[in-house]
Amino acid sequence: MGRLQSGQSVLVNGASGGVGTFAVQISKAFGAEVTGVCSTRNEDLVRAVGADHVIDYTHEDVTGRYDVIFDLVGNHSLSRLRSALTDRGTVVLSAGEGNRVFGPLGRIARATALSLVTRQRLRPLVAMYSTADLDVLAGLVDDGSITPAIDRTYPLSSARDAVRHLGVEHARGKVVVVP
Repeated sequence: MGRLQSGQSVLVNGASGGVGTFAVQISKAFGAEVTGVCSTRNEDLVRAVGADHVIDYTHEDVTGRYDVIFDLVGNHSLSRLRSALTDRGTVVLSAGEGNRVFGPLGRIARATALSLVTRQRLRPLVAMYSTADLDVLAGLVDDGSITPAIDRTYPLSSARDAVRHLGVEHARGKVVVVP
């Protein structure tokens, strides 16, 4: 969605989560310079999965200009994200606060409308896949470029605890439930 090319700069907001750790690794595999945004406790993890730079959001704000911003948290306004974006950069949105009527769809609609009047692209993350995409990902797994960062493993009988850990404790990487 971000049309990432080698040599570009990427910001992953939410770099220590289950999707964020993969976003960092995939961006690195494509040749990007990656900055991950996370809390203090997750800095080592984000560096370990390949981030070139880490911004600890508990101590500093996002600075710099990026070709692609992958926003997995939705804690910054669209205008704030756009100000950290290059003139022809892309923001990929996968989350965001919403209101009681439209939820996060209002933010996505605003982003889509803004994309019509600016050279910057603001795109919602849409889960799509193709055989070609899956082949690329399989190749990255096979060559060791991407590997899951596993926070915890739970037995199936404790699935409720696994879900609670995801929602309340903010898992670092993936939470796995096994039979």
